[in-house]
Amino acid sequence: MKRSVSIILAALMLVSCIALTACKKEEQLPEEQTTDIRIAALKGPTGMGMVKLMGDDQPHYQVSIEASPDALTPRFISGDVDIAAVPVNLASVLYNKLEGDVAVLAVNTLGVLYVLENGDSVHSVADLQGKKLYATGQAATPEYILNYLLDKNGVTADIEYVGEHAALATMLAGGEAEIGMLPQPNVTAAMLQNADLRIALDLTKEWNKVSDTQLVQGVIIARKSFVENNKEAVEIFLRDYEASTKFVNENVDEAAKLIAEAEILPKEALAKKAIPTCNITFIKGGDMKTAVSGMLGVLFEANPKSIGGKLPGDDFYYGA
Repeated sequence: MKRSVSIILAALMLVSCIALTACKKEEQLPEEQTTDIRIAALKGPTGMGMVKLMGDDQPHYQVSIEASPDALTPRFISGDVDIAAVPVNLASVLYNKLEGDVAVLAVNTLGVLYVLENGDSVHSVADLQGKKLYATGQAATPEYILNYLLDKNGVTADIEYVGEHAALATMLAGGEAEIGMLPQPNVTAAMLQNADLRIALDLTKEWNKVSDTQLVQGVIIARKSFVENNKEAVEIFLRDYEASTKFVNENVDEAAKLIAEAEILPKEALAKKAIPTCNITFIKGGDMKTAVSGMLGVLFEANPKSIGGKLPGDDFYYGA
């Protein structure tokens, strides 16, 4: 009996030591980053949450802002950057292209798509039935998201795709288009030009009505080789990045100024109005895996090529 009790007590002490060691390790993360990390982000919502890592007080984060995924992708593939903020489908494409040498670290942007209207006839997805709807993002996630919502609501619309977000924003602002689907911050840019434009539909809210997955649009990725060789630095980065996203959401005026100075958006006024509807977030670990895998599943069903031909394995999800 005494021997059994001793064994149990020893086992409990071992478990406690392991738990305390894990906690102690987490607590011992340095206050500041000491590893130089090259980071690439995009203009718009996927880069806006990064702004507090770009100041002079963060010398170990070398953050560059690219205008499009096409400009960022070759830099990531070549190893010119260590960590990147990219659209969720591109993360999967790169995972497949680089034979699994990509890990998603966190979700940084949820839904940024909205339907704008010059009028007052659209109040639900059902109201799009038979209407002419201009949109951007053909053959990319916006098209698949729109098709998913129309299909789930049993709606058929006459969709005409425009090549550039800015071009459609101008059409809506000038009255050439009555109804259009755009991402932020182009939504805000159009509304600043035409006070009569209104947000008719928040597609994130519409998505939540018909899907049990989250509408994930942006994530943070890294090469696995970088993660494995810089585990502590990656954990510090995630801590700092989470604090940056929180700062942006809770300090809109100050964040808007920094975003404009970093040329992530062209004007402070635009950033100030856009931030509250950009769904900038930070989700990691198991919750990140659930959100990203669910979204990739929807995109795979729409078009397997949109995510690189196949769903990533469990090794894609860092810390899950």
